[in-house]
Amino acid sequence: MGTREVPGRQTVRPRAGPMLQDSGVPHADDDAAARTSRRTTASSTATPARTATTLDPAAMRAHYRAEGLSEQDLEPGPFAQFSLWFAQAEASGLHEPNAMIVSTADERGRPSSRTVLLKRYDEQGFVFFTNYGSRKGRELEANPYVSLLFPWHGIARQVIISGTAERTGRDETAAYFRTRPHGSQLGAWASEQSSRVASREELDRMYAQLAARYPEGEDVPAPAQWGGYRVRPESVEFWQGRENRLHDRLRFTRTEDDGWEVERLCP
Repeated sequence: MGTREVPGRQTVRPRAGPMLQDSGVPHADDDAAARTSRRTTASSTATPARTATTLDPAAMRAHYRAEGLSEQDLEPGPFAQFSLWFAQAEASGLHEPNAMIVSTADERGRPSSRTVLLKRYDEQGFVFFTNYGSRKGRELEANPYVSLLFPWHGIARQVIISGTAERTGRDETAAYFRTRPHGSQLGAWASEQSSRVASREELDRMYAQLAARYPEGEDVPAPAQWGGYRVRPESVEFWQGRENRLHDRLRFTRTEDDGWEVERLCP
């Protein structure tokens, strides 16, 4: 498929109210009979607390909207386009629109995924914070290639970012750490993320010891093993759900001169 340069900037005005929503999640014709066909409940003789429900994922259907995303609608670069969609996701009422799935792989190519929160972004990349000793931290040290996915299902949109991750500077980490709630600061010390712990009680005990050492209002230093990663994107895809599964997928790809090209992908 051919590529083309991004056209001149064209302002995309946020669409108000229902225009943002995926009109088929759930769809109006997903009536009670259809819902009943997707599940089988346990016998009425089962105790209420133990009632089993079996769902058929193949029977679940969402009907997407007719309106989509064209090349002419795009902002002139991936960061401007992300900023627009991010603002619209927040305005739509989605819970934690900054939640993203981070996928990494170890030195043998075995993948793992988890949800983290985006904490900042700019022309340099997308930043999140974690324990460097966690599984994702260890994998990023061995293999810096990473994928980020923003699953904005409520508005039938996704953003998929592929690139490489590198640690942020300690000054940037410390500045962000100071903005965290006191309890979250203590939690970063109490949890050796991804390592085994004997029990929940043991984790709570470690937290209580830290709370006694650093009471509310006292400065908590950023742990040495905790900090940020900045993902420098090589490609950023904007996915808009469309009718009949013919979704719009427009992908920005970084060029050798550090510019961007846009290509349309088949759904």
